[in-house]
Amino acid sequence: MTTSSSERGVSLGMPELPAPAYPDDVRARLEADAREIIARYPDSRSALLPLLHLVQSEEGHVTRTGMQFCADMLNLTTAEVTAVATFYTMYRRKPSGDYQVGVCTNTLCAVMGGDAIFETLQEHLGVGNGETTDDGKITLEHIECNAACDYAPVVMVNWEFFDNQTPAGAKRLVDDLRAGRPVQPTRGARLCTFKETARILAGFPDERPGAVEEGGSAGPASLVGLRLAKGEAAPARVVHPRGGPHEEPQGRVHEPSPSEHLSSHDAPQETSASDPAHPAGPTAEEGE
Repeated sequence: MTTSSSERGVSLGMPELPAPAYPDDVRARLEADAREIIARYPDSRSALLPLLHLVQSEEGHVTRTGMQFCADMLNLTTAEVTAVATFYTMYRRKPSGDYQVGVCTNTLCAVMGGDAIFETLQEHLGVGNGETTDDGKITLEHIECNAACDYAPVVMVNWEFFDNQTPAGAKRLVDDLRAGRPVQPTRGARLCTFKETARILAGFPDERPGAVEEGGSAGPASLVGLRLAKGEAAPARVVHPRGGPHEEPQGRVHEPSPSEHLSSHDAPQETSASDPAHPAGPTAEEGE
C-alpha cells in the first residue's frame, strides 16, 4: 500500500513562476553593455562572470531576473548560470548594503585579532554574518583569506584593503561609512558603492577623476622578499625570540629594538584608515 505526499506530511508546493523581466529601458541599456562585454571573448560563454557582475551592479545582488538575462544573452540554460552564480562568493544572492564589510577570520587574521573584530562589529552594528544594517549601509560578513596576511588583521570594504585593524578602529570605520564621511583604504582607490564596484568588476572603466591613479598595489611588507632578491634592500637581520636578552659574538648583550621586527605583526598598532589621527598601515618600510 502506498501513501500520498500529503499523507506523509510532505508539501510539494507550487512551481516557481518565471523570473520577472527587466523594464524595457533597463533591458535595452543592459543589452548594450552586455554586447560590449561579450565582444571581448572568442567564446561567448566566457563572458558569464563579467555579465554576472553587470547584473549585480543593477540591483546590488544577482537576482533571478539577472540570471535569466545572462542566460538569454549567452544562449545558456538558467541552471548553467545558477551553477556559476552560486559557486563564487563575490556574487550576492540577496539584497546587500552599500558597503560590503568583510572581516578576514582565516587562521592568521583570526589569531591576530580578526575574530575579536568580527564579534565587535556584530555587536556594534546589531547584525549577524551576512546581514545588513537597517539603514541599508553595511553588510557584514566574515570572509576567507584576502591574501594580505602581512597586514593582519585585515578588513575589506567593497574589496578594498583596510590593513592592521583593531576592534576600535573597525568600529570607527563602519561609523564613518554610515555617516557618509570620506574613507580612504590603506591601499587603493577611495571607496565607491557596492553597485559601482560591481560595474568596475564587469570590466567598465572607473570614471571617477583620479581614481585609476589611486589604484592599489602591494604594500611594503609584501615586497620585502622581492626587494631582497633584487638586492634593493639591506640583508635581513636575524631577530632573536623576544622574552630575554641573548649573547652577541663579543659577549655584548643585545636587546631587540622595535625597528628590528621584520613584520608589522610583531607590533600591531591602534590604527584605523578612517581616523586621520591614526593612519592605517605601517609607518616605515618593512625590514628597515
